[in-house]
Amino acid sequence: MAIIKPFRALRPQPALAKDVAARPYDVLNSKEAAAEAAGNPNSFYRVSKSEIDLPEGTDIHSDAVYQKAAENLQKLQASGTLFHEETPCYYIYKLVMDGRSQTGLVCVSSIADYNNGIIKKHEFTRPDKELDRINHITNTRAQTGNVFLAYNDVPELNTIIDHWQQRHAPVYDFTAEDGISHTIWVVNEAATGDQITELFDTKVPATYIADGHHRAASAALVQKASGEDIHSDANLNYFLTTIFPASQLAILDYNRTVKDLNGHSKADFISRLEYDFIVEAIGHHEQKPSGLHEFSMYLDHTWYRLVAREGTYTADPIGILDVTILQNNVLDKLLGIKDPRTDKRIDFVGGIRGLGELVKRVDSGDMAVAFALYPVTIQQLFDIADSGNVMPPKSTWFEPKLRDGLLTHLI
Repeated sequence: MAIIKPFRALRPQPALAKDVAARPYDVLNSKEAAAEAAGNPNSFYRVSKSEIDLPEGTDIHSDAVYQKAAENLQKLQASGTLFHEETPCYYIYKLVMDGRSQTGLVCVSSIADYNNGIIKKHEFTRPDKELDRINHITNTRAQTGNVFLAYNDVPELNTIIDHWQQRHAPVYDFTAEDGISHTIWVVNEAATGDQITELFDTKVPATYIADGHHRAASAALVQKASGEDIHSDANLNYFLTTIFPASQLAILDYNRTVKDLNGHSKADFISRLEYDFIVEAIGHHEQKPSGLHEFSMYLDHTWYRLVAREGTYTADPIGILDVTILQNNVLDKLLGIKDPRTDKRIDFVGGIRGLGELVKRVDSGDMAVAFALYPVTIQQLFDIADSGNVMPPKSTWFEPKLRDGLLTHLI
């Protein structure tokens, strides 16, 4: 069963929350972070993207960057912008985007659970990305990036969280520049906290990493290197998570663009597609896939609908995924892309950017063809994690994103 506990968050003064809040470090580059933080000394980018306070061209993985992150975090505390909660609390975090809301519980989760498979994974991690987070955690002595977990709904937990929101005022409630609203409540009543802890311990057999595999892996590696007894109550043995019930979540599409047709003419490429797909030209108007095993393709100013034929995929948790169908029957078979993680001819476009981004990249001549996919379902993610498998790279895109800086876990 899942072990979670409340924690003493490092968090901003209410009046400064919007100034502090920053998008996750891995969804924007240094130049974009510098632009967003311009004129704002309280921006958490000065911790999560601290190279913006160093000379332009500084290696973002240099010791100077991690040291500057630690220095800036200390400054935010010394100035009173950030303060350390007096007692351990749970936090309720509600996000609203385009009229759709999702509400999760911010807590710390057990690294022992991560190690023994109670916290389930569905992606491989890369050592270079792990090392970056290890260095950041080690220098700042903080987990600044949240790991986004999901679990199968527990009605009693939903009731507790709903009632707390109805009976208490939030400590933070603001709308960011991108139109996403962020509202946070502090659950500082011991009896309610104990109920939440017990329900996870008795009703939640597993949680699933939706986003943040590298942050979770890095926290586990820092703990292992410390030599700390994994069964002690030390802060180091837990990592910062926000856990959402499955019913609250929506996964966006994660689309693909390819630089060339691997020597095929347009007519030949479409002809070869027809072996594995029903192909229908749908004209110049953007159209998303309407269901699983259906794809939208943009090629030479025209959109096409591709529907996978029976027999072109298997029923196992990996084989049935649309990313697998596309990889096996198009990207590998026709376009010669064997490993999408390393091939420079393919790029990935998060669904948050819309189909217009695919049109833009193809019409510019930078890419030859684009494929829009139907989103992976949360149940597919759970099935793959339960089976011990991993998804193909760039399979899921979750929105909205949690903000960094609002709730930090000191170790």
